Amino acid sequence: MNDPSTIRRLYGRRQGHKLRQGQAALVEDLLPRVAVPEAGPVDAATLFGDPAGQGRPLELEIGFGAGEHLAAQAAMRPDHGFIGCEPFLNGVVGALGHVEREGLENVRIHMGDALDVLERLPDASLTRAWLLHPDPWPKARHAKRRFMNSGPIALIARKMKPGGEFRFGTDHPVYCRWGMMVMGQSPDFVWQAETPRDFLERPADWPETRYEAKARRIGHEVWYFRYRRL
Repeated sequence: MNDPSTIRRLYGRRQGHKLRQGQAALVEDLLPRVAVPEAGPVDAATLFGDPAGQGRPLELEIGFGAGEHLAAQAAMRPDHGFIGCEPFLNGVVGALGHVEREGLENVRIHMGDALDVLERLPDASLTRAWLLHPDPWPKARHAKRRFMNSGPIALIARKMKPGGEFRFGTDHPVYCRWGMMVMGQSPDFVWQAETPRDFLERPADWPETRYEAKARRIGHEVWYFRYRRL
């Protein structure tokens, strides 16, 4: 069986509705200024021009949807650097809109697979990472396509500082059970839950995403998981 960390997913169409003029301008003008370089190291000095040895803490969101969570986290911690990875153009446009409107200078965006960025990060460089409402690939034969697999999780662990936090959220019961199993088998993380409230109620510093709000409107339960890097 292929190592899931080597799988590059086929996402289908990278674009949904046609971009409006202002959205197209964001892609043409702003995206090149905030894009993660296509090659070479991905560190604070490269991304944000920080002096050598004085790199800011780095945080990573894997699949940021329309960017509302990424933007909120970046606004909360302007001294941190945020990397958002999203394969879909319309989601990237949403994040660019937040960056422009809110004047966020601590966000960098990769339009593509998060594994491409993770592999270029220095080891022990991340303080936090998120995987929120990923594609569940609910059929058993597609389980190897899920991001939540031993290979990618081991890669995240290698790139995360001891004491760093990995957050995972989902409203899909299959992915919930799968994620708990994968994380339970990881020797690198410990689940930060002491009571059911710890994974049934969204933490105060975990802004609601558009997808989460939609899931709740249609009656889905949402689960919130926090894991600490050992």
